[in-house]
Amino acid sequence: MKIVVIGGSGLIGSKLVTKLGEHGYQAVAASPNSGVNTLTSEGLAEVLEGASVVVDVSNSPSFEEKAVMEFFTTSTRNLLTYEAAAGVNHHVALSVVGTKRLSESAYFRAKIAQETLIKASPIPYTIIQATQFFEFLKSIADISFDGAQVRLPPVLFQPMAADDVASAVGRISVGPPVNGIVEIGGPEQFRLDELVRRRLATLEDPREVIGDPHALYSGAQVSQKTLVPENGAQLGETHFEAWLIQSAAQIPSANSQRPDVAVVATR
Repeated sequence: MKIVVIGGSGLIGSKLVTKLGEHGYQAVAASPNSGVNTLTSEGLAEVLEGASVVVDVSNSPSFEEKAVMEFFTTSTRNLLTYEAAAGVNHHVALSVVGTKRLSESAYFRAKIAQETLIKASPIPYTIIQATQFFEFLKSIADISFDGAQVRLPPVLFQPMAADDVASAVGRISVGPPVNGIVEIGGPEQFRLDELVRRRLATLEDPREVIGDPHALYSGAQVSQKTLVPENGAQLGETHFEAWLIQSAAQIPSANSQRPDVAVVATR
């Protein structure tokens, strides 16, 4: 089975390609670096020839309102058009838990538009909504820093390891399309501000983290359960403390890699 991974050079995409290959699948990493550009359609016809499954884990290079909407709508339309011509029978897209609940955010409005296009397409599909990744806890702090403090809403949060995300995406992509949404998350719930505080402490980052009920998350107000999956979500196996040990042994740190799909936190 040939599986094309759009965004195959990113954090999740590169892990996914490796995992699929280890299980005997023909996994092809597609990205601008390999001559495949979903915005311009360059290379799509060639890379999709003979593909059974397309997995889209790509992310917009800009989160500016117009740019992010243009990226997700144009790239998704192009993908679906070329997939139909190539006879692809399963479109898999990585999205974010709570997307519809975060529609105040320009980023999540673009993700909603992406999901809407996929649902309207005749191609069988599975949308995988994941919680945030452990790898980007520091990035959340960076974006939420006001120059004096890191201000975050004290809401429930259930992040997962990027390796578990890739495993779940791989498992779902080789299965039958569900023509719906599958949620995945981490094995533990935390309070957002508390977990970011813990992560900064392990990095010896002195910034103070404040739990602020009025702080926004990616430009949107959030309630206690906005960022956690519903009951029945598929959960990863890696606990936060185990991930800390694993990440400390990795050089370079996963924090230096750009996310495939990231939840951006802003104050």
